[in-house]
Amino acid sequence: MLKEFREFAMRGNVVDLAVGLILGAAFGAIITSFVNDIIMPPVGVMLGGVDFANLFVLLKAGAKAPPPYETVAAAKAAGAVTLNIGVFINTVINFVLVAFAMFMLVKGMNAARRTAPPAPPEAPPQEKLLAEIRDLLRARG
Repeated sequence: MLKEFREFAMRGNVVDLAVGLILGAAFGAIITSFVNDIIMPPVGVMLGGVDFANLFVLLKAGAKAPPPYETVAAAKAAGAVTLNIGVFINTVINFVLVAFAMFMLVKGMNAARRTAPPAPPEAPPQEKLLAEIRDLLRARG
């Protein structure tokens, strides 16, 4: 059983999948940082200084401290129940960017795979001679 597992784990497809998962996780972290640190701050400024990471709706006040809560972390520390709309928006944007990047990657790979069809093989010498004879006979008559 151990031998079968080793053979399974060392097959090319499994190793490729593992590499893809590791690269995908790293790529996801890059996209998350891009959205949270590059895209969302200007969007928040355009919307009147809203910090999307701290955009939430209070459902129930916390027992440890009364509202208002400035941040999601403060609300959670007070034991409040919140709908974290900003975090959800960031996650949706992350997903859209990752999906678009994967689409472009797959599209590029498919374009790279598409090559011109190979040229037809060269005719054998007998066919070349027959073609020359045909052309000579046409020229004669």
